Amino acid sequence: MPREQATIERMAAVLRRLGFDYVFDTNFSADLTIMEEGTEFLHRLKVGGLERWPMFTSCCPGWVRFLKSQYPELTGQLSTAKSPQQMFGSVTKSWFAQKLGVAPEKIFCVSIMPCVAKKAECELPTMRTETGPDVDLVLTTREFVRMIRADKLNPMELPEEELDSPLGAYTGAGAIFGATGGVMEAALRTAAYLVNGENPDPDAFAAVRTGPGLREAEYELGGSKIRCAVVSGLGNARKLIQDLKAGRAKYDFVEVMACPGGCVGGGGQPVSVEDEELYGVRGERLYDIDRACKLRFSHENPEVQQLYREFLGEPLSHRSEELLHTDHRAWDMPK
Repeated sequence: MPREQATIERMAAVLRRLGFDYVFDTNFSADLTIMEEGTEFLHRLKVGGLERWPMFTSCCPGWVRFLKSQYPELTGQLSTAKSPQQMFGSVTKSWFAQKLGVAPEKIFCVSIMPCVAKKAECELPTMRTETGPDVDLVLTTREFVRMIRADKLNPMELPEEELDSPLGAYTGAGAIFGATGGVMEAALRTAAYLVNGENPDPDAFAAVRTGPGLREAEYELGGSKIRCAVVSGLGNARKLIQDLKAGRAKYDFVEVMACPGGCVGGGGQPVSVEDEELYGVRGERLYDIDRACKLRFSHENPEVQQLYREFLGEPLSHRSEELLHTDHRAWDMPK
């Protein structure tokens, strides 16, 4: 399908015909992740928790497993924020269940992801509550395509349908999460707002955007210089950690994604007939969506604001910690 017609609204129409009762976009919980992770970064910075080692992003389960297996002594430097997938499931089975007036265990939450590692992430013992797992099942985008074909659906023939509410709204910051550098940029946009009380230029942190290998940038937040690094591909991640351990590099905030180019280059994505890598094209499309969004800061998402107002209180509140954060040291790598 032409990219202009392959919209999220047409995907929603397909999913409803496959039998899904509600269809949302995980970009909503990407915005939610930024609220928690950005606040956590500022807290760690304030209390001196980043003097020796940086805070690492934690939304990529492939990276989390790599760090735990290869450099377990650095596990505590991972952000405690759950990934957008897991936050979404947790909110669905708490706040949304309340709104529906149903028991959380009556909800079966399915994620459609560009990532194979998300299947293992949703099965971790730390990604559940007493009512069950945050996310019940993960399909890759490639598996989703097979389901469409198996039911002989033609998306081109279906009208566009809106996402459901109140977990469907997202901002440009949430949209760029899937490209390498997107998590960092989205977090810095909101961190700058939290420190300065006003929005920065949304493109002020463009230096960390998609590019080959390691990208480094230095920004000023509230009078402090913040040293940032972004890397995708685990070979590049290993080099970065070796430089950190050898004292050849010093950062405050580091984003790592296991797949080259980020989630857009994930192992669950459809493979082109020409077997060409499309993460660059897909990543640029996410930045197109960001530029076209009326809202480009996660803290401006009206449904995220509603969630905090009605249910969570504020980022890092007791309820937020309970539902949206995890302990990466509470589970062991397979022997």
